[in-house]
Amino acid sequence: MMRKFSITLFVTFWFYTAFSQIVGLNNTEINRLKADIAKKEAINKEFHAFEQSTINFLTDQPNPIDTIRTEGLLKGNPLKQKTATALQDMNKMYATALLYRLSSDKKYLNKSIEFLRAWAKINQPNGDPIDDTNLEKAVEAYDLIKGQLSKQDKALITGWLKRTAEAEINSKRMKPGRATAINNWNAHRLKIVGFIGYAINNQELISWTIENLKKHIEINLYADGTSIDFKERDAMHYHIYDLEPMLKLAIVINRAKGEDFYHYQSAKGSSIQKSVEWLIPFVKGEKQHEEYVNTKVKFDRDRAKNGEAGFAAGSFFKPAMALPVFKLSSYFDPGQQSLLPLMEYKATWQNTVDGMRSRK
Repeated sequence: MMRKFSITLFVTFWFYTAFSQIVGLNNTEINRLKADIAKKEAINKEFHAFEQSTINFLTDQPNPIDTIRTEGLLKGNPLKQKTATALQDMNKMYATALLYRLSSDKKYLNKSIEFLRAWAKINQPNGDPIDDTNLEKAVEAYDLIKGQLSKQDKALITGWLKRTAEAEINSKRMKPGRATAINNWNAHRLKIVGFIGYAINNQELISWTIENLKKHIEINLYADGTSIDFKERDAMHYHIYDLEPMLKLAIVINRAKGEDFYHYQSAKGSSIQKSVEWLIPFVKGEKQHEEYVNTKVKFDRDRAKNGEAGFAAGSFFKPAMALPVFKLSSYFDPGQQSLLPLMEYKATWQNTVDGMRSRK
């Protein structure tokens, strides 16, 4: 009887992940968003602004780049600037995919496919998670329209995404003993591999992600709520930069009927929940922190010398910096929505879209 139950559970999970949107909005959520657009004036206004900006993308040509280069480069570096220009395609492919799902107008579908196809042909993954984390919207765009792709396009795009995930898993940056195997780099690695795994329904990638997320929570986070990244950089910025991809991944796993990794606690007592809640006194203004004063990383000092905003040693943490974390953690703990006004939260189209992902 137990074996029959296990088989049934596996088949149910496979069907759910194979044919449903996990990374992007599913049919139920799309329909809920359509209803809100029709009934709520403020959301209708947001939608029409989104629609008008997306229409402009129809005349844009894809601008894929063979190698994404952002990690370790200072603002103003030509390679970083070239990458930033190319990465504008991410929002274009995502926006056209979403507008297709909302309107059923195939000109948006075709444009999203055009962008995805171009990147799949040109971009070569290099196994750097700080670079590859920028592909998140490409994965979401694919997930939104994967049911409408030809076999040829699906094979091309999934092949590119799978190579990206495999490059991350096999990267020298993942080898034991390297800081990049346990710090925020690994959080971004787990996010992009997990997103790809669920979007293309690759069980090996999904299993690898879940196994390594458990390890990351144990090694990277501490029972008192702090993290390796906070202790190394002496910056809330990096604690947040570490938590954000973990929260995004935890939401995707939960949407796929998987384990609740927000409340999951490691053997040493660390958890994503504790590391999020550790931020609350700073968000409320009960505690303050001077950023980067005792950072151990030279790149932080280099960015400060380069005049990059937010990296000057001694600058105070601003609650608004934590907004991405609490927007995500509210999925698991809706009570934290009461904190959002403290972080300059504003009603926007993207916040409306993200709000469709409510926990069941």
